[in-house]
Amino acid sequence: MKLLRFGEPGKERPGILDDGGAIRDLSGIVSDIDAGTLPDLDRLRGLDVSALPLVPGTPRIGPCIARVGNFIAVGLNYADHAREAGMAIPEEPILFNKAPSSLSGPDDPIRIPRGSDKLDWEVEIAIVIGQPLHEVSAEEAVRGIAGYCICHDVSERTWQQERGGQWTKGKSAPGFGPLGPWLVTPDEIADVQSLALSLDVNGQRMQTGTTETMIFPIAHLVTYIASFMRLEPGDVITTGTPPGVGMGMTPPRFLKAGDVVELAIEGLGHQRQEIVAS
Repeated sequence: MKLLRFGEPGKERPGILDDGGAIRDLSGIVSDIDAGTLPDLDRLRGLDVSALPLVPGTPRIGPCIARVGNFIAVGLNYADHAREAGMAIPEEPILFNKAPSSLSGPDDPIRIPRGSDKLDWEVEIAIVIGQPLHEVSAEEAVRGIAGYCICHDVSERTWQQERGGQWTKGKSAPGFGPLGPWLVTPDEIADVQSLALSLDVNGQRMQTGTTETMIFPIAHLVTYIASFMRLEPGDVITTGTPPGVGMGMTPPRFLKAGDVVELAIEGLGHQRQEIVAS
């Protein structure tokens, strides 16, 4: 299944893609795509999707999950990205938080925050948790995943690296977490550790990678994080980015007003954001 949320910000409704790629309205079946819906996705698998109301036109697509509790991120999870950042390959996953208030729709504009001067891009695959998980095996961790989606881990490098403290401050401004367009359930993905990722800026390819080169694969990440905390339905884990970010270029390149960023992950769809001035 490919689940989504459509409508104006704060007024999104749940939807599902039919076999032809059209949006069908799920609001008569579930109230939203959130922690209340994710533990029981089997009830949606039995639906006759073609019988659901067809959503007309091309509505705005919102973040594919509502009311996210924890928005957890993994840093330096691709060896070649760690090298371009001038950092050692980690022996254990590097974890930090993004504020849930940073979530936005996959095609919403990204506003440059006041005082930002090093706005950077990162295409990532995100995990959405579907069952409570704590102290679990890798097999249990995989069974507890509701699905996957694209995350743009937008980053302000001055705030992340030059202002002291944790990375969270450079990762959490409004609009710094475009998520979606769809939540794709695991049965739709043959091998989550063999998906192509890409990111373009103004039509120029910046990032090309594959989940095959992750240092810590998805099952390990969920198991590792669940050893320290209880993961809940609707929690999001974004899993790191391949090489090609702006800060790794010579000279470094950062986003400015008017730039257009396009992201894609095999099987998970496409995002497009325009960068706008503060």
